[in-house]
Amino acid sequence: MTNTSIKSLIRTIPDYPKKGIMFRDITTLFADAEGLREVIDSIAGEFQDKNIDVIAGIEARGFIIGPAVALALGVGFVPIRKRGKLPAETIEVEYELEYGSDVIEMHIDAIKPGQRVLVMDDLIATGGTALAALDLIEKAGGETIGCAFIIDLPDIGGAQRIRDRGVDVFHLVEFEGD
Repeated sequence: MTNTSIKSLIRTIPDYPKKGIMFRDITTLFADAEGLREVIDSIAGEFQDKNIDVIAGIEARGFIIGPAVALALGVGFVPIRKRGKLPAETIEVEYELEYGSDVIEMHIDAIKPGQRVLVMDDLIATGGTALAALDLIEKAGGETIGCAFIIDLPDIGGAQRIRDRGVDVFHLVEFEGD
């Protein structure tokens, strides 16, 4: 399977969640066993020689691909969640959204100082949540060695914002526009 095939398995839903947005639905990709295996194998293959200690997956779709890639690489998985979803003591980072702000958090002991972390989510658009995840990992003393996404929306610029921060970005497919 090629990246073109992976792209063909992603359904586009116009005007969702609001008019003018082209929503990239990966549930159709996840429903295809061969496509899902290609996603996991491609991401794991890209990072197999990077000495990753742990994968941090961003809520919610990062929880689907992150553990599978972690298993393929033989490393652990850490969830990065919205405020109030984790049961033990947490650290948090507030970040700006288009209209307001939000907070993400992780358990205070999830990432040990010096651990090398791969951040994962399904899609990179503005990069706000991913950049907040980088801040959270740094706050914990970890080192983000890369970010991996299935989809990049390059016209929105989030991947470049992460690169400007000195972190490598890997993606499987791109969709132009927003």
